[in-house]
Amino acid sequence: MTNTLRCTYCGTVGLQPGFIADNAPSGRGDARWIAGAIERGALGGAKRMGRPNHQMDVFRCPNCGHLELFAGPVG
Repeated sequence: MTNTLRCTYCGTVGLQPGFIADNAPSGRGDARWIAGAIERGALGGAKRMGRPNHQMDVFRCPNCGHLELFAGPVG
């Protein structure tokens, strides 16, 4: 299967798949997109419970390094 994704910054075709790591102590290892504006809890962390969230698909342009982020189906 040929990767035909095009960089929206420089136009290069063939973006490299990857992911953005979540290294927080209670993180799952992968970053997620969460719907709505950020709300902070009493200890300063982002409130996430009960909010729709999506796995992110991330691609990097091998020419200019620009990242393209796509939010996948509801997780």
